[in-house]
This record gives sequence, structure tokens and C-alpha cells, in this order.
Amino acid sequence: MLNIVKIAAKNLLRYKRRTLLTTALIALGVVAVLLFIAVSGSFKSLMIGQITDSVMGHVQIHRKGYVASIDNLPLNRNLNDKQMAKVEEILRAEPAVESFTLRLKLGAMFSNFTETTNIRLNAVIPEEEFKTMPLLASRISEELGKDLLAPGSIIVPELLAKGMQVKVGDTVVLVATNREGSVNGKPFVVHGVLGGISGPGGRDGIIQLKDAKELLRIEGVEISEIAVRLKDIARLPAVTASLEEKLGAITNKEGKPVFEIHTWEKLSPFYNIAKMIDLMTLFIKIMLVAIVLVSIMNVMIMAVYERIGEIGTIAAIGTTPGKILSLFLAEGFLLAIVGTVTGTVISLLAISGLNRAAFTFNFGQQTGLLLQPVISVRQIVPVLLIVIGIAVLASLQPAWKAARMDPITALRHV
Repeated sequence: MLNIVKIAAKNLLRYKRRTLLTTALIALGVVAVLLFIAVSGSFKSLMIGQITDSVMGHVQIHRKGYVASIDNLPLNRNLNDKQMAKVEEILRAEPAVESFTLRLKLGAMFSNFTETTNIRLNAVIPEEEFKTMPLLASRISEELGKDLLAPGSIIVPELLAKGMQVKVGDTVVLVATNREGSVNGKPFVVHGVLGGISGPGGRDGIIQLKDAKELLRIEGVEISEIAVRLKDIARLPAVTASLEEKLGAITNKEGKPVFEIHTWEKLSPFYNIAKMIDLMTLFIKIMLVAIVLVSIMNVMIMAVYERIGEIGTIAAIGTTPGKILSLFLAEGFLLAIVGTVTGTVISLLAISGLNRAAFTFNFGQQTGLLLQPVISVRQIVPVLLIVIGIAVLASLQPAWKAARMDPITALRHV
């Protein structure tokens, strides 16, 4: 077999220009695919991080039916103290969970004493919220004092702050209706202005959970959702399955599940964009396959056509059809190996250069986001195997044709 490879290498070197052009074309295809995977993967990971680390967490747990009516921010579908205690017990026992935060979501009227508008509020325990959402602090463009969120303070969404001409330090009033229909108001000091992720359309403010309970006149414990952050997002499917199994076993008096679990993928519209990025990556890979297929097949067909006399000679001196077939397959294989290795080296150098250049981009309200393209061995190996496999398949038909040639007919060919 080694001799066949050596002969195949010598045959390729006899046609240096053709071999160089073919390997260059394969290398170019590999570079295009690997760079696209690295850059698009970096963008996707960055955006997923922005969403999960500043808004949603990786997993959210609600009372059954809450998400279906979340637009109305229903207060009658909150978790009570016993239900919340059970969830906390399960989450603390799960080794893959890094942290979690409790939220009470409500709607209210927001007044600056001159105008009034509606606002959505996340009532949180600041220490837990900022720990579970490590990028949340970076979205606060203006901040009052050093405390994360002092009692009696509110973080106002940027859109509302601009529209109502409210700035940090101003006093505003929130008016909300509780579950029993009782209306109550409470003054708040603007602690900060919260920028959106993808645009200025957000209307979600943040207050302390204690203040929300006072505003809604809630006694005891009520929680709308529990947002969970994992130590490794790659473990999301396994952790979700585990939580569904444990929490799904808890039922009410009617025998129906008490809780529902949603990953960020089910709750965020950006997941569709992430799927589109994956689909584009697939199309790029298909284009690479087409490039390799056409290039290798063209080269091998020409090689067989130009070497008919040579094929007849080696067949006449006793070379078996199997060895002739192996010879041409080896040539296609070597072309693929040289092209993929060259393309991989160029890609890794280009990725390293992009990281050194430290390119930044803007996405919606997020500015100066650093593009850090990376690619792993698990992403490189499948691409290389596809290229090599397609190259061998593309060589198969010309090689089969060469192996089946009649020696006498081939020797007569001019």
C-alpha cells in the first residue's frame, strides 16, 4: 500500500500546476467553512451569553400555565412558599446549577407627577439577581450610588426614561393593583437606567422584592419565576431533563403537574436566529462539498484520459485492476489531505489574527462587543472528514473506469 501511495504522489507531482490549483481550491473551501464556523459561532455564543447572562438565565421555572399567560403578568399563578421551598431544595441539590434568582413579575402605572404610563417590573433580591445575571450590571448606563439596588429604588428602562424625561435621582410613583383588586401606590427613587439588548423597545424595570410585596400588599412569599444559571451551558439538555423528571413528579390534588420548566431556547426569539446561523453553516458545508466534488472529479477524469496508454502498459505487465483502482483513489486521497491540511493551517492563522486584531461590533443597544472567533477540534474534524470522504468518492468513478480498461484497447489509444 505504501508503494501505491508513493507512486500516486509522484503522479501528482508530474502535473504540478493542476495539482497546485486543485489543492488551492480545496484549501480555499476549507478556509471559508472554518472561518465562517468560527466567526458565526463566536457571534452566536456572544448573543446567547448576552441574553442568558443579563435577562433570562439558562432555565426558568414557573407554576404550570404561567408562561401561556405571561403577557398579562398574572398574580394568581405565582408560586407559594411551599412550592418555592421545594424548587429551591431541588436546585441546591443539582451540582450543575451555579446560582438562581427569585422574581416577582408585575405590571404597574409609572408616574413622574406630570405624565403616567405603564411599566413591567421584575421584583428581585438584588444580590441573587446580579449573581445569576452577571452581565446585568453592564446594561445599567447610569447608576445612583454603589449599592446594587437600594430599598425604595427602581431601575428604569431606557425607553421609558427618555420618554418620561426621568433621570437618576428623580422621585417617581408606582401604582399597582394586587390580586384582590386593591390599588396601592408607593414612591421610588430612580437608581439607574437600564439599556436594552437588541433595541430600545424594552419596558421592564427592576425593583426590590420587598418593595413589590409592600406595593402589592402581599403577606408571606409569592414568586412568579425562578431563573437558573448553569455552570456550563453545554449541560443544558441534561439538567433540563433532570429538573423535569424531579419537578414533574410533583402534582396537585387533581394529579396535574405543579411546575413547568422552559429553557432560554423556548422563551427567546433569538433562538430562531441561532437556528438560522446553524442552517447557513450547513449551506456553506454543502458548497464546500460541491467544490471538492467538482474539483477532484475533474482532475481525476483528466488524469485517466491523459494516461490511457500508461494504464494499458501497467495493466499489460500484470498490474491487477484492484491496484489500478487503488492508485487513482490514492491520488484523490492525497489531494484532499494536502488541501485540508493547508486550509486548516491557514484558517487557524487567520482566526489567531482576528483575535489579535480585536474587532468590535455593535448589536442593537450593545456597543463595543468584542468578536472572539474560536474553533474547536470537534468542529474541525467533521469538516476534514467530509472533505476527504467526498474526495475519495469523487475519485471512485474515474478510478473504476481506469481499472476496467482493456489493456490492448488502451495501448492502441493515441
